[in-house]
Amino acid sequence: MEVKITNENFEELKNGELPLVVDFWATWCGPCRMIAPIISQLAEEYAGKIVVGKCDVEECEDLVADLGIRNVPTILFFKGGEVVDKLVGAANKAKLDEKFSAML
Repeated sequence: MEVKITNENFEELKNGELPLVVDFWATWCGPCRMIAPIISQLAEEYAGKIVVGKCDVEECEDLVADLGIRNVPTILFFKGGEVVDKLVGAANKAKLDEKFSAML
């Protein structure tokens, strides 16, 4: 299950023990809606190993600006509090799974 990312909880999650994957999305974004079920599926498959978060870009404008998010969907991969990978645009499950498994 995904965690809702907010301006308030982001730092704590980013610096947690587990790697963090954040899907930056918007309600009006077609590709975001297309990958949403895949992100949910991977969140379940990697439960206990990776924290998966969803961040609505319109609700977290400060965070989005700080991270330089310019397009949605953008998926950022954090390990040890740092961005270690980034994926911009929609991707299939195989590509996303490859990125998730590289986080372990």
